[in-house]
Amino acid sequence: MAILTYREALNRAMVEEMEKDPSIYLMGEEVGHYQGAYKVSQGMLEKFGEERVIDTPISENGFAGIGVGSAMVGLRPIIEFMTWNFSLVAIDQIINSAAKMNYMSGGQFPMPIVFRGAGGAGGRLGAQHSQAFESWYAHCPGLKVVCPATPKDAYGLLKSSIRDNNPTIFIESEVLYGSKGEVPEQEYTIPLGLGEIKRKGTDITLVTWSRALGFAEEAAAILEKEGISVEIVDLRSLRPLDENLIYESVKKTNRALVVEEGWPVAGFGAQIAYLIQKNAFAYLDHPVERVTQMDVPMSYAANLERMSLPNATRVADTIREMLQ
Repeated sequence: MAILTYREALNRAMVEEMEKDPSIYLMGEEVGHYQGAYKVSQGMLEKFGEERVIDTPISENGFAGIGVGSAMVGLRPIIEFMTWNFSLVAIDQIINSAAKMNYMSGGQFPMPIVFRGAGGAGGRLGAQHSQAFESWYAHCPGLKVVCPATPKDAYGLLKSSIRDNNPTIFIESEVLYGSKGEVPEQEYTIPLGLGEIKRKGTDITLVTWSRALGFAEEAAAILEKEGISVEIVDLRSLRPLDENLIYESVKKTNRALVVEEGWPVAGFGAQIAYLIQKNAFAYLDHPVERVTQMDVPMSYAANLERMSLPNATRVADTIREMLQ
């Protein structure tokens, strides 16, 4: 096993895929000469040149549209948004072109494109730059949505996303880029739609993804000292969704809590809660609960940002209430 940071794992995945397939290219703001806004594309311009690592102006709608068009004619673009907050400028290209082109063309135009970049709160970046949009994109049929939480998952899932012939929304938490973890030295992929039990337990199922996995693991460690056994299901991708993994865990623990970084109203956790009550209702000893970001725009102030986000204390307190 190699020890890599989250950004290094993403870089390795892109480099390996681009070495194999000359139709793959990377395009976005500052991906080339600046080595990426978060240094994910470090060294790639030198290795592949300006025809395959393409710096763009501040023009998300424009370069997203170029990516969609190039995917229609046989290329396999990786389009980097400096943050997913800026994807809103390009949402027409993503929702009305990328997500629908294969369907509207009767399968004549596959859409092998990855839209990737930083998402969620990054630490005192204010309301406009601190948003978790995975539920927005998961709402739209035709898109795959991937939210890795560890370097190992980021590597394997990005390789699968690049190889997929469908448009993939690949959201990388801003605060995870420097996190480290074990990554096998041998090449591997992780299928989209395959979740993972990150921690086995017997008292409650905690369903989560991306940065919120850290809150879940911290809460589970606190509760373990109190004799409470928490099972953590890391979805890894939201579309496709590993529903059976959730149900099998809930059948064992009889309780479910969903932890997500996004807002509560119409959040993806609400969909998970619906699926659990629909398909595993007979196994539940308590209503499905959720811990989310507060239903407010993110504050710039550090203390208010911490209060707004989910955290281990809120997760642990909710679990204690559910087990009473």
